[in-house]
Amino acid sequence: MDRRRFNQRVLLGGAVAATSLSLTPEVASAGLPASTAPAGGEVRHIKLYAEKLADGQLGYGLAKGKATVPGPLIEINEGDTLHIEFENTLDVAASLHVHGMDYEITSDGTKLNKSHVEPGGTRTYTWRTHAPGRRADGTWREGSAGYWHYHDHVVGTDHGTGGIRKGLYGPVIVRRQGDVLPDMTHTIVFNDMMINNKFAHSGPNFEATVGDRVEFVMITHGEFYHTFHMHGHRWADNRTGLLTGPDDPSRVVDNKIVGPADSFGFQLIAGEGVGAGAWMYHCHVQSHADMGMVGLFLVKKKDGTIPGYEQHDHG
Repeated sequence: MDRRRFNQRVLLGGAVAATSLSLTPEVASAGLPASTAPAGGEVRHIKLYAEKLADGQLGYGLAKGKATVPGPLIEINEGDTLHIEFENTLDVAASLHVHGMDYEITSDGTKLNKSHVEPGGTRTYTWRTHAPGRRADGTWREGSAGYWHYHDHVVGTDHGTGGIRKGLYGPVIVRRQGDVLPDMTHTIVFNDMMINNKFAHSGPNFEATVGDRVEFVMITHGEFYHTFHMHGHRWADNRTGLLTGPDDPSRVVDNKIVGPADSFGFQLIAGEGVGAGAWMYHCHVQSHADMGMVGLFLVKKKDGTIPGYEQHDHG
Protein backbone atom coordinates (compact mmCIF):
# COMPACT_ATOMS: atom_id res chain seq x y z
CA MET A 1 0.00 0.00 0.00
CA ASP A 2 1.32 3.44 -0.91
CA ARG A 3 0.98 5.51 2.27
CA ARG A 4 0.56 8.67 0.21
CA ARG A 5 -2.84 7.64 -1.20
CA PHE A 6 -5.18 10.16 0.43
CA ASN A 7 -8.20 7.87 0.70
CA GLN A 8 -6.15 5.20 2.47
CA ARG A 9 -4.85 7.45 5.22
CA VAL A 10 -6.29 7.19 8.71
CA LEU A 11 -6.78 10.33 10.76
CA LEU A 12 -5.61 9.80 14.32
CA GLY A 13 -5.34 12.42 17.03
CA GLY A 14 -2.54 13.51 19.28
CA ALA A 15 1.15 12.95 18.86
CA VAL A 16 0.92 10.05 16.46
CA ALA A 17 1.05 9.78 12.70
CA ALA A 18 -2.03 10.60 10.69
CA THR A 19 -2.66 7.25 9.08
CA SER A 20 -6.93 6.59 7.92
CA LEU A 21 -10.43 7.75 8.42
CA SER A 22 -12.91 7.10 5.62
CA LEU A 23 -15.14 10.12 6.09
CA THR A 24 -17.90 8.88 3.77
CA PRO A 25 -18.22 6.16 1.13
CA GLU A 26 -18.20 8.75 -1.65
CA VAL A 27 -14.70 9.95 -0.75
CA ALA A 28 -12.93 7.14 -2.67
CA SER A 29 -10.26 8.45 -5.03
CA ALA A 30 -9.32 5.33 -7.02
CA GLY A 31 -7.17 5.92 -10.07
CA LEU A 32 -5.54 9.14 -8.86
CA PRO A 33 -1.76 9.47 -8.88
CA ALA A 34 -0.35 8.16 -5.61
CA SER A 35 1.66 11.34 -4.93
CA THR A 36 -1.19 13.86 -5.27
CA ALA A 37 -4.37 14.74 -3.43
CA PRO A 38 -7.69 14.14 -5.20
CA ALA A 39 -9.90 16.93 -6.50
CA GLY A 40 -12.19 18.65 -3.99
CA GLY A 41 -15.93 19.06 -4.02
CA GLU A 42 -16.99 16.14 -1.81
CA VAL A 43 -19.57 16.35 0.97
CA ARG A 44 -18.16 14.60 4.03
CA HIS A 45 -19.51 13.65 7.45
CA ILE A 46 -17.86 12.84 10.78
CA LYS A 47 -18.92 12.70 14.42
CA LEU A 48 -16.81 14.37 17.10
CA TYR A 49 -17.10 14.18 20.89
CA ALA A 50 -15.89 16.45 23.68
CA GLU A 51 -14.87 14.40 26.71
CA LYS A 52 -13.18 14.64 30.08
CA LEU A 53 -9.99 12.58 30.27
CA ALA A 54 -8.86 10.48 33.23
CA ASP A 55 -6.21 13.04 34.22
CA GLY A 56 -8.72 15.90 34.33
CA GLN A 57 -7.81 17.30 30.94
CA LEU A 58 -10.38 17.67 28.17
CA GLY A 59 -10.17 16.36 24.62
CA TYR A 60 -11.94 15.83 21.34
CA GLY A 61 -12.36 12.35 19.88
CA LEU A 62 -13.89 10.56 16.89
CA ALA A 63 -15.52 7.97 19.17
CA LYS A 64 -16.61 7.89 22.80
CA GLY A 65 -13.73 7.04 25.08
CA LYS A 66 -11.15 7.92 22.39
CA ALA A 67 -10.54 11.61 23.05
CA THR A 68 -6.95 12.84 22.74
CA VAL A 69 -4.89 15.99 23.24
CA PRO A 70 -4.44 17.35 20.62
CA GLY A 71 -7.73 16.27 19.06
CA PRO A 72 -7.91 14.23 15.86
CA LEU A 73 -6.45 15.54 12.64
CA ILE A 74 -9.22 16.66 10.30
CA GLU A 75 -7.96 16.58 6.72
CA ILE A 76 -10.06 17.56 3.71
CA ASN A 77 -9.60 18.90 0.20
CA GLU A 78 -10.12 22.41 -1.10
CA GLY A 79 -13.72 22.58 -2.27
CA ASP A 80 -15.05 20.04 0.24
CA THR A 81 -17.91 20.61 2.66
CA LEU A 82 -17.64 18.92 6.04
CA HIS A 83 -20.59 18.28 8.37
CA ILE A 84 -19.49 17.54 11.94
CA GLU A 85 -22.04 16.09 14.34
CA PHE A 86 -20.66 17.31 17.65
CA GLU A 87 -21.73 15.68 20.92
CA ASN A 88 -20.83 17.33 24.21
CA THR A 89 -20.38 14.69 26.93
CA LEU A 90 -18.98 17.24 29.41
CA ASP A 91 -20.86 18.63 32.41
CA VAL A 92 -20.39 22.17 31.07
CA ALA A 93 -21.26 23.83 27.78
CA ALA A 94 -18.68 23.39 24.98
CA SER A 95 -18.29 24.15 21.29
CA LEU A 96 -16.30 23.71 18.12
CA HIS A 97 -14.76 26.78 16.48
CA VAL A 98 -12.53 26.55 13.40
CA HIS A 99 -9.97 28.83 11.77
CA GLY A 100 -9.47 29.18 8.02
CA MET A 101 -12.83 27.77 6.88
CA ASP A 102 -16.06 29.21 5.50
CA TYR A 103 -19.07 28.78 7.79
CA GLU A 104 -22.39 30.44 8.60
CA ILE A 105 -22.97 32.14 11.94
CA THR A 106 -24.79 29.04 13.20
CA SER A 107 -21.48 27.13 12.97
CA ASP A 108 -19.36 29.78 14.69
CA GLY A 109 -19.20 27.86 17.97
CA THR A 110 -19.67 30.68 20.51
CA LYS A 111 -22.14 31.56 23.25
CA LEU A 112 -22.40 35.10 21.94
CA ASN A 113 -24.46 33.86 18.97
CA LYS A 114 -25.85 30.74 20.68
CA SER A 115 -23.92 28.31 18.47
CA HIS A 116 -22.52 26.34 21.42
CA VAL A 117 -23.68 22.96 22.82
CA GLU A 118 -25.06 22.46 26.31
CA PRO A 119 -24.00 19.43 28.41
CA GLY A 120 -25.31 16.22 26.85
CA GLY A 121 -26.39 18.05 23.70
CA THR A 122 -25.58 17.57 20.03
CA ARG A 123 -25.15 20.07 17.20
CA THR A 124 -24.02 19.82 13.60
CA TYR A 125 -21.34 22.29 12.55
CA THR A 126 -20.79 22.79 8.82
CA TRP A 127 -17.43 23.89 7.45
CA ARG A 128 -16.98 24.74 3.78
CA THR A 129 -13.84 25.32 1.73
CA HIS A 130 -13.18 26.93 -1.61
CA ALA A 131 -10.55 26.96 -4.34
CA PRO A 132 -8.79 30.21 -5.30
CA GLY A 133 -10.41 32.30 -7.98
CA ARG A 134 -11.32 35.75 -9.21
CA ARG A 135 -14.15 37.76 -7.65
CA ALA A 136 -16.74 39.57 -9.75
CA ASP A 137 -14.84 42.83 -9.25
CA GLY A 138 -11.68 41.29 -10.71
CA THR A 139 -9.75 40.97 -7.44
CA TRP A 140 -8.23 37.63 -6.50
CA ARG A 141 -9.71 35.52 -3.73
CA GLU A 142 -7.38 33.18 -1.87
CA GLY A 143 -8.28 29.51 -1.47
CA SER A 144 -8.85 27.63 1.77
CA ALA A 145 -5.79 25.38 1.50
CA GLY A 146 -3.46 25.57 4.45
CA TYR A 147 -2.67 24.43 7.96
CA TRP A 148 -5.47 25.49 10.33
CA HIS A 149 -6.92 24.43 13.66
CA TYR A 150 -10.10 24.08 15.70
CA HIS A 151 -10.79 24.65 19.40
CA ASP A 152 -13.44 25.22 22.05
CA HIS A 153 -14.78 28.77 22.45
CA VAL A 154 -16.95 28.28 25.54
CA VAL A 155 -15.41 26.38 28.47
CA GLY A 156 -14.23 28.64 31.28
CA THR A 157 -14.99 31.93 29.53
CA ASP A 158 -16.83 33.17 26.45
CA HIS A 159 -13.52 32.71 24.62
CA GLY A 160 -12.90 29.12 25.69
CA THR A 161 -9.85 29.94 27.78
CA GLY A 162 -10.48 27.06 30.17
CA GLY A 163 -11.19 24.58 27.40
CA ILE A 164 -8.05 25.44 25.46
CA ARG A 165 -5.89 25.29 28.58
CA LYS A 166 -7.22 21.79 29.32
CA GLY A 167 -6.73 20.46 25.77
CA LEU A 168 -9.79 21.19 23.64
CA TYR A 169 -7.96 21.88 20.38
CA GLY A 170 -6.84 20.05 17.26
CA PRO A 171 -5.34 20.41 13.75
CA VAL A 172 -6.99 20.90 10.36
CA ILE A 173 -5.30 20.49 6.98
CA VAL A 174 -6.97 21.65 3.78
CA ARG A 175 -5.21 20.20 0.74
CA ARG A 176 -5.09 21.69 -2.73
CA GLN A 177 -5.32 19.44 -5.78
CA GLY A 178 -1.78 18.37 -6.67
CA ASP A 179 -0.34 18.80 -3.16
CA VAL A 180 2.34 16.29 -2.27
CA LEU A 181 1.14 13.99 0.52
CA PRO A 182 3.40 12.92 3.38
CA ASP A 183 4.13 9.48 4.80
CA MET A 184 3.05 10.70 8.23
CA THR A 185 1.73 13.81 9.96
CA HIS A 186 2.53 14.98 13.50
CA THR A 187 0.94 17.82 15.48
CA ILE A 188 2.89 20.06 17.84
CA VAL A 189 0.99 22.57 20.00
CA PHE A 190 2.74 25.14 22.19
CA ASN A 191 0.05 25.84 24.81
CA ASP A 192 1.37 28.33 27.35
CA MET A 193 4.51 26.53 28.63
CA MET A 194 3.35 23.05 27.62
CA ILE A 195 3.73 21.02 24.44
CA ASN A 196 0.55 19.11 23.58
CA ASN A 197 -0.44 19.77 27.20
CA LYS A 198 2.54 17.80 28.50
CA PHE A 199 4.53 19.56 31.17
CA ALA A 200 8.21 20.46 31.31
CA HIS A 201 10.77 18.04 29.93
CA SER A 202 8.17 15.39 29.03
CA GLY A 203 8.19 15.64 25.24
CA PRO A 204 6.32 14.61 23.23
CA ASN A 205 8.74 12.79 20.91
CA PHE A 206 8.01 11.89 17.29
CA GLU A 207 9.53 9.06 15.26
CA ALA A 208 10.40 8.56 11.59
CA THR A 209 12.90 6.64 9.49
CA VAL A 210 15.56 8.28 7.33
CA GLY A 211 13.98 9.15 3.99
CA ASP A 212 10.39 9.41 5.25
CA ARG A 213 8.43 12.45 4.10
CA VAL A 214 7.22 13.87 7.41
CA GLU A 215 4.67 16.62 7.86
CA PHE A 216 4.37 18.77 10.98
CA VAL A 217 1.40 20.93 11.93
CA MET A 218 2.45 23.56 14.46
CA ILE A 219 -0.17 25.46 16.52
CA THR A 220 0.17 27.96 19.38
CA HIS A 221 -2.30 28.66 22.19
CA GLY A 222 -2.22 30.45 25.51
CA GLU A 223 -0.66 33.67 26.74
CA PHE A 224 2.85 33.66 25.29
CA TYR A 225 4.77 34.18 22.08
CA HIS A 226 7.23 31.44 21.20
CA THR A 227 9.77 30.58 18.52
CA PHE A 228 9.52 27.11 17.01
CA HIS A 229 12.91 25.64 16.09
CA MET A 230 13.79 22.26 14.57
CA HIS A 231 17.39 21.00 14.73
CA GLY A 232 19.04 19.64 11.59
CA HIS A 233 16.07 20.27 9.27
CA ARG A 234 14.53 23.26 7.52
CA TRP A 235 11.51 24.19 5.42
CA ALA A 236 10.13 26.87 3.11
CA ASP A 237 8.10 29.57 4.86
CA ASN A 238 5.04 29.28 2.63
CA ARG A 239 1.71 27.44 2.47
CA THR A 240 3.12 23.92 2.16
CA GLY A 241 6.64 24.24 3.54
CA LEU A 242 7.95 23.06 0.16
CA LEU A 243 9.72 24.98 -2.59
CA THR A 244 7.92 24.81 -5.94
CA GLY A 245 11.16 25.04 -7.94
CA PRO A 246 14.54 26.77 -8.23
CA ASP A 247 12.93 30.21 -8.69
CA ASP A 248 10.55 30.00 -5.72
CA PRO A 249 11.32 33.13 -3.64
CA SER A 250 10.07 31.61 -0.36
CA ARG A 251 12.51 32.01 2.49
CA VAL A 252 13.95 28.75 3.82
CA VAL A 253 13.88 28.70 7.64
CA ASP A 254 14.42 26.47 10.65
CA ASN A 255 12.96 28.88 13.21
CA LYS A 256 9.60 30.68 13.18
CA ILE A 257 8.00 33.16 15.59
CA VAL A 258 4.49 32.10 16.65
CA GLY A 259 1.82 33.73 18.80
CA PRO A 260 -1.49 32.63 20.30
CA ALA A 261 -3.80 31.04 17.66
CA ASP A 262 -1.06 30.99 15.00
CA SER A 263 -0.77 27.83 12.92
CA PHE A 264 1.51 26.72 10.13
CA GLY A 265 2.84 23.50 8.69
CA PHE A 266 5.61 22.08 6.59
CA GLN A 267 7.05 18.90 5.16
CA LEU A 268 10.60 17.63 5.35
CA ILE A 269 12.56 14.52 4.47
CA ALA A 270 13.66 12.90 7.73
CA GLY A 271 17.43 13.01 8.11
CA GLU A 272 18.01 14.54 4.68
CA GLY A 273 21.64 15.64 4.52
CA VAL A 274 22.15 15.00 8.22
CA GLY A 275 21.25 11.36 8.84
CA ALA A 276 19.62 9.59 11.74
CA GLY A 277 19.64 10.99 15.24
CA ALA A 278 17.69 12.36 18.17
CA TRP A 279 17.00 15.79 16.67
CA MET A 280 15.71 18.36 19.11
CA TYR A 281 12.77 20.68 18.52
CA HIS A 282 11.97 23.39 21.05
CA CYS A 283 10.90 26.93 21.76
CA HIS A 284 13.95 29.11 21.15
CA VAL A 285 12.92 31.73 23.71
CA GLN A 286 15.79 30.81 26.01
CA SER A 287 13.86 30.87 29.27
CA HIS A 288 11.10 28.76 27.71
CA ALA A 289 13.59 26.13 26.54
CA ASP A 290 15.25 26.14 29.96
CA MET A 291 11.85 25.53 31.55
CA GLY A 292 11.29 22.41 29.46
CA MET A 293 9.60 23.38 26.19
CA VAL A 294 11.54 20.75 24.26
CA GLY A 295 10.99 17.40 22.55
CA LEU A 296 12.76 15.07 20.14
CA PHE A 297 12.32 14.20 16.48
CA LEU A 298 13.70 10.65 16.58
CA VAL A 299 14.99 9.76 13.12
CA LYS A 300 15.88 6.07 12.88
CA LYS A 301 18.27 4.33 10.54
CA LYS A 302 16.80 1.65 8.28
CA ASP A 303 17.69 -0.96 10.92
CA GLY A 304 15.64 0.94 13.52
CA THR A 305 18.56 2.28 15.56
CA ILE A 306 19.19 5.90 16.49
CA PRO A 307 22.87 6.87 16.87
CA GLY A 308 23.74 8.09 20.36
CA TYR A 309 20.24 7.55 21.72
CA GLU A 310 19.04 4.91 24.15
CA GLN A 311 15.33 4.76 24.85
CA HIS A 312 15.66 3.77 28.51
CA ASP A 313 17.67 6.91 29.22
CA HIS A 314 14.83 9.14 28.08
CA GLY A 315 11.60 7.49 29.25
